[in-house]
Amino acid sequence: MTAIIITIALIGYILIATEYLTNINKAAVAIFLGAVGWVLYICYGTDFVMGQHPAEYGNFLQGASPTSLNVKQFISQNIFLKYVGKASEVVLFLTATMSIVEILMNNGCFDFVLHIMRTRNSQRLLWILAIVTLLISVNIDNLTTTVMMLFMMHKIVVSRRQRMIYGSAIVLSANIGGAITVIGDPIGLVLWNNGYVDATNFSMSLILPCFIAWALPIFLIGRTLPDTVDRECVTLTYRGDDTRLNVWQRLLMLFVGIGGLWFIPTFHTITRLSPFLGALCVLSVLWIVNEVVNRKLLPTNEYINRQMPHMLRYGVIQLMLFVMGIMLFLGVLAETGFAATAAAFIQESIGNIWIIGALAGMLSTVLNNIASTLTAITLCVPTASASIATAPLDYASAFMQNGAFWKMIAYTTTIGSNILGIGSIAGLAYIKVERVRISWYLRNIGVKCLIGGLLGFIVLILTETL
Repeated sequence: MTAIIITIALIGYILIATEYLTNINKAAVAIFLGAVGWVLYICYGTDFVMGQHPAEYGNFLQGASPTSLNVKQFISQNIFLKYVGKASEVVLFLTATMSIVEILMNNGCFDFVLHIMRTRNSQRLLWILAIVTLLISVNIDNLTTTVMMLFMMHKIVVSRRQRMIYGSAIVLSANIGGAITVIGDPIGLVLWNNGYVDATNFSMSLILPCFIAWALPIFLIGRTLPDTVDRECVTLTYRGDDTRLNVWQRLLMLFVGIGGLWFIPTFHTITRLSPFLGALCVLSVLWIVNEVVNRKLLPTNEYINRQMPHMLRYGVIQLMLFVMGIMLFLGVLAETGFAATAAAFIQESIGNIWIIGALAGMLSTVLNNIASTLTAITLCVPTASASIATAPLDYASAFMQNGAFWKMIAYTTTIGSNILGIGSIAGLAYIKVERVRISWYLRNIGVKCLIGGLLGFIVLILTETL
C-alpha cells in the first residue's frame, strides 16, 4: 500500500508541475491526493497503526479487542485530526488576511499606489511598482499582492510587452517579499506554526539575501526598458460600495489592517495561541471600523460592481485548497513511515543541507514552491531520535529551532519558483493574465532571477555558517 501511495504521489506531482501544459488545476490535484491518500491509508490502517503508534493504540483500546472499527476510530480521532488542524491553521489565516485586503481595497486604502505611479519614466515606474509590491507582500500573501498590483498596473500601462515586463517585476517582488516574513507566504506561516522558526530571527536572517535576490534582477530588468512608458491617465473610479472616505479615514483603516497584521507575531508570543486567531482578531476590529466609517452606505439597489477582481477571490480559494490538500497528503506519507525512511536515506546519501536546499530550489522551478517546501520538510527532517543521534552535529543543529535548514529551504524554493514563473500560484496568475510564454520569461526574466538568487544564496550560506 505504501508503494501505491508513493506512485499516486509521483503522478500527482507530475500533474501539478505540468499544469501550464495540461490545464488541470493543481488545487484539484492536491485535494485529490489528500482525500485518496487517507482513504488508502485507512484501508491498511491496522498495519500502519501497529507499525507507527503501537503504544498509543494500546492505550486507546483500554483492553478492548483490536477490531477494524476501533482502528478506524483511532485513526480518525488521534491521527487524522492532527493533520487537519495543522492545515486548517494555514487556511484560516489566509481566509482572514484575504478578507482584510478586500475591506481595505473596497475602501480605497491602496489608491495611493495609483497616485505615486503617475510618471512616464519607465525606470522610475519599475522601481515604484517593485518597492510597493515588496512592502505590501511583506504583510500580505504573495498571490493577493500580485493580483492586486497587476490590476492596478493594467490601469496605467498600455503596451502589452511593457506589461509583461512590469508584471514579471511584480511577481518577483511579491514572492521575495513574502519570503522575508512569516506572515507573507504560506511557507513561512507553516514553519512558524510548527515552531521551527521565530518570527524575528527568520526575518533578520533572510532580509539581506532576499534583498540581493530582489534588487539585482530588478536593476537588470530596468535596463531592458525604453526611456518612457506607454501609459494612459487614470481617473479613480467610483466603487459604489463605499462613501468616498476621506484621507484620514482611509489611513485609519490602513493602520488598523496592516498594523494589526504586524501585531500578530507579538500576539502569538504573548498568548501562544495559533496565529490565525490573531488574524481573526485583526479582521474583527477592522470590520467594526469599516461598519462605523461606512454608516452612510448607499441603498443596495444603487450598488455597482466592486473593484475587487474576481480572480483574487478565486485565486485565494485555490491557494487555500491547494495548501490543504498537500498538507493532508504529506501527513499520509509521514504516517506510513516512508518519510522517516526517506529522511534517513537523505542524511546518509547527501548529508549536507545546502545541497538539499539547492535540489529543492531546482524542484520548485517546475513544481509549486509550497509543495516543494512542504515535501522537503516532510522527507528530509530527521524525526526519529536514533537518526538525530547518529547525524553529524552540524547537520542535526540545522534542524533545531531557527536552524539554517528552515531559512534555507524557504529561500531556495522561493527563488526557484521565479526562474520559470510557474513555480508559484502568483506566477501562474501573472502568466495567465498576460499570456506569457515560458520561453520568453526564462530568457528575459528567469536568468536574471537565477543570477540574483545565486548571489543571495551565497550570502545566506556565509551568514549562517560563519
